[in-house]
This record gives sequence, C-alpha cells and structure tokens, in this order.
Amino acid sequence: MNPAEVLALFDAQLRRDAPPETPTTRIDRTAGVVRQVGAAPHDWCGILWSDLDETTADAAIAAQLHWLRTDPEAAGREFEWKTYSHDLPADLGERLAAAGFEPEAPETLMVAEIDEVAELTRDAALPAGIRLEPVTDAAGVEMAAAVHEQAFGTSAERLRDRMLDQITERRDTVSIVLAMAGDVPVCAARMEFCPGTAFAGLWGGGTVKEWRGKGIYRALVAHRARIAASHGYRFLQVDASDDSRPILRRLGFAALSVTTPYLFTAPPQAVSTAPPREEGR
Repeated sequence: MNPAEVLALFDAQLRRDAPPETPTTRIDRTAGVVRQVGAAPHDWCGILWSDLDETTADAAIAAQLHWLRTDPEAAGREFEWKTYSHDLPADLGERLAAAGFEPEAPETLMVAEIDEVAELTRDAALPAGIRLEPVTDAAGVEMAAAVHEQAFGTSAERLRDRMLDQITERRDTVSIVLAMAGDVPVCAARMEFCPGTAFAGLWGGGTVKEWRGKGIYRALVAHRARIAASHGYRFLQVDASDDSRPILRRLGFAALSVTTPYLFTAPPQAVSTAPPREEGR
C-alpha cells in the first residue's frame, strides 16, 4: 500500500467528493469548504474538507460561524470541523480555537488493505464463552449503546438514535455486532459502508473494562474485514484511539494522518442580522 496515494484517495472519496450520508443529507460546497448538513438533530453536521491557506482560512471560519449563528437550520446543532494534520494552513486548528471552536482529543487516521487484514487475522478467535450477535432491532441498539457508555464513559444518546436510523432506514450501509458473554454484551462495534468508494469505516469497537486484553477487539476487526470484503471494498479506515492504534498496526493498518474534531454548538435560536424595523412599519 502506498500511503500517500491512499491518503489522496481518502481525501477525494470521503472528504472532497463525499456523497450524502443519508437520503436527507445535504452537501454544501462553497468557498473552499465542503459542509455536510443532516436533516435530523442526531445526524452529523460539519466540515468534511477544506482547501484553504493563510489568506482564506479566517474568512472561511467566519462564514461558517455566521451560518451557525444566523440560519434557523443550524439552531442548536452541534457542528464539527473535522481537521487533519495534513490540512492547510498548518495552524488551522489554532485559528479554529481562536474563533471559539473547542478541540476534542485527536485520533490517528489508519487505513489498511482488506486482503492484508484478512491474512493477518486468519488465527483471530474469540475467547471461550464469547459469541457474536448481529444488531438488527431496537433491543440490540440499546445494548450497543450501553456498551459504548461503559467502554468510553461518554453519552450514547445521539449514537443510539443514529444506529436506530441505520438499521431501520439504511440497513445496507451498516453492520453492527455485539460480543456477548452469556446474555451480557461486553463489546460493540459497527462498520459503515460508503457506496461508490473504496472504503468501509470501522467505528466503536469498545470493550468493557473486565474483558479487555482477551482478543475480542482483534476478532471483531477480523469479522468486519470479512464482511467488507464480501461487499467488494478494498480498504478499511479507522479513527484510532491510543489504545487501539498498536493493535491495528499489528493487523496491517498504517497511520496516514491525525484527525482532531473542533466543535461548536450553535445558539438555540438564530440571531437575525437584518437591520431593526422602524416603528410604524
């Protein structure tokens, strides 16, 4: 795998020319940025791609903030400007922070060829007493969300709604699986397909504390790689945490960039920028 070529393909297919994520998602391409706006409150809303420099970045940031503060469509939405370490200008993150965006923890963009992952995980096996169950209904989504909250210590409210939408409205674009110890879910992972691209994305992969270090995460990567291969995808993509990065490296994944989300929550009501009306009119 040529990392530079694969990164360029990733940028083109999943960022610059990204297709709408759902039938009700809109992609806006203006002034050096590509913005995704989902219809539902739990749909992802933010900047996928930017082509900026030192002379254009501040104006582009200001334009997004103006939209967030004044457009009723943006009211109350969480907005993410998803940056990558190879984006320009080099100080884009600093400019976003100065404008009021809050940085989240960085993660490593890692990509692997599915054939290589399949080869390196041929011996991946679940520990004794663990079985896999696909998530196909609301009860399964509830268990997956509960595992997420236990594993990562963060709310899964929006993720729960997103997964429910996926399994009911867009079942062909997602695969969600639970690792079960008896009747207790101990790990949850999903894979999102992006039709028309070479990439399937691995998300979640959270294991509850008592079951970490037993090979469950590795087995779930192998499981999802087999599914992605059967759908004709060439690459697996992960935004890897510090915990998962060493495991993924052993499974054939290469680090291509570092991604940092910068978040901004729009005011609950749009602020009008129109001049005040005179009395009597």
